[in-house]
Amino acid sequence: MTLSTDPHDVGFEARLADLEPDLLATLGRVYGPGAAPGVARTLVQVARTAHDARPDDLRALDQQRLREPDWFQRPSMVGYAAYADRFAGTLRGVGERAAYLRDLGVGYLHLMPLLTPRPPPNDGGYAVMDYRSVRPDLGTVEDLRELTNVLRADGISLCLDLVLNHVAREHAWAAAARAGDAEKRAWFHVHPDREVPDAYEASLPEVFPDFAPGNFTWDPELDGWVWTTFNDYQWDLDWSNPAVLCEFADIILSLANLGVEVFRLDAIAFIWKRLGTSCQNEPEVHDLTRALRTVARIAAPAVLFKAEAIVGPADLPAYLGVGEHAGRVSDLAYHNGLMVQIWSMLASADARLATHALQQLPQPPSTTAWITYARCHDDIGWAIADEDARAVGLDPAAHRRFLSDWYSGAFPGSWARGLVFQHNEQTGDRRISGSLASLAGLEAGDPGAVARILLAHAIILGFGGLPVLWMGDELGLLNDAGWADDPAHAADNRWVHRPRMPWDAAGPDAPDPHGITSGLRHLLDVRRGLPHLHAASPTEVWDPRDDGVLLVVRRHPDGPLLGAYNVSGREAWVAADVLHWLGLHDDRLVDALTGLAPQLHDGAVRLDPYAAAWLHLGAGAARD
Repeated sequence: MTLSTDPHDVGFEARLADLEPDLLATLGRVYGPGAAPGVARTLVQVARTAHDARPDDLRALDQQRLREPDWFQRPSMVGYAAYADRFAGTLRGVGERAAYLRDLGVGYLHLMPLLTPRPPPNDGGYAVMDYRSVRPDLGTVEDLRELTNVLRADGISLCLDLVLNHVAREHAWAAAARAGDAEKRAWFHVHPDREVPDAYEASLPEVFPDFAPGNFTWDPELDGWVWTTFNDYQWDLDWSNPAVLCEFADIILSLANLGVEVFRLDAIAFIWKRLGTSCQNEPEVHDLTRALRTVARIAAPAVLFKAEAIVGPADLPAYLGVGEHAGRVSDLAYHNGLMVQIWSMLASADARLATHALQQLPQPPSTTAWITYARCHDDIGWAIADEDARAVGLDPAAHRRFLSDWYSGAFPGSWARGLVFQHNEQTGDRRISGSLASLAGLEAGDPGAVARILLAHAIILGFGGLPVLWMGDELGLLNDAGWADDPAHAADNRWVHRPRMPWDAAGPDAPDPHGITSGLRHLLDVRRGLPHLHAASPTEVWDPRDDGVLLVVRRHPDGPLLGAYNVSGREAWVAADVLHWLGLHDDRLVDALTGLAPQLHDGAVRLDPYAAAWLHLGAGAARD
């Protein structure tokens, strides 16, 4: 046999030789050692076919990413998330706005679901009818390919949603199952009566109790009860069937060959079902993700996986990999706990709960990164662990009620203007919708609102990970008063924080009446120059000396950087002993955000209400 001399083919064969044993072992844990070799052969053929079809420019990108594996961890990296139509109308429109993103410093763009969904209602696009085509109102597959080319030329990587847990009832797979195709019926969880569904329901929570109670739906054409975790039109896939895994591997690599670089694995926590559990976060979830990632690394190593796992703090680290899985599951995962704790701190003016909760999370593997964010497209669920609240003397249920009351504006003195989303009468759970600016008090005209907005961004930029901005937060966009005017959105108040981008208020020459845009740009500019904020630099959350100050230490060979964040509306202090312990009590101490050496009062640093400081040793600085 003659070996190929094409360096790309040689690279493929080398990666295959290196990773195939891992793939086989991973599949063995899921499907058993007897079935694993056959599944592995199918996946390797999928990878080989995709690699052979991969365009030369993307093969070159693969080589670049292999040489620079930390590209997404660097302090110069910032992300942006938006709905394509709300941002710029179409995929071509997004490409025409690439300069705006580049000017903001964006290197990662997450466009919300743009693969073809069922007609409304479609859960905001998460009920996918066809993974291999684009929403017609946004463009075509060729438009998607052209967009990735345009973005890549500007140094921007495209992230796309890939819904793994379920498909639309109208998807071809589901249609075939309803038509009597036994093979496709086996791709779903279908039961002839309520015996098995009722057994599962005994331990299953409800995701949308208001408009989608229960987890199973009777379908007369299917003549069975089909698993529907989210809505009756979203059918859960049965990942215990290896055909589902192989099909999704092919979908991922086909989209990767269009230039998609990051896949947001939607509803990943739900894909494995086990009787007597919540059917979330089961061990097989991580094995299946690892198998998909391994196939992608063989065929298209530029590709990253991002876990959309909005789960409790104890379950979160596994999505980046713990133990034997460390660094081999997803490359990115949402730090939902940080987002929740930011809002908890701002409402309570107290950093103690956040400190304790954040201290419970281990360091992520050094080759991975958290996605840090203050807001996203979704509601805010108060994912605060009971044990964390009790550890700092709080009643967990009472604190969650307080947060819902505060951010819905019902609590006396609240500056927030949010809406209650999905009030669960049985549990008392009330999630919250609302834009960052409205939740932070800008809509109410509170004088501390702008400082809170910038403080929330300073925390996500300094914490450790890949920070992502939600569209419009850089402008301070308020709640959309007309969110319910579209009948397709009227039952889902999350659209209140999904307004259309007002381009007359964006761009370098646009007015900035509150100083939010300029303040955020300053934070981003400073961040780019601080090597301490590389995602691989360890993050430590220190016990507060002043209850209103969150203390975050970033370790780096150049020395530590102390992020100090006053979450209260009063002056607060960074205690002298913190500076001493870190070796920062030195004449070279500088606040990177001001470029000045802070004044010391009895050895402590004063923080204005809602102020942030990034303290480290510089070459020397003037006193402010």
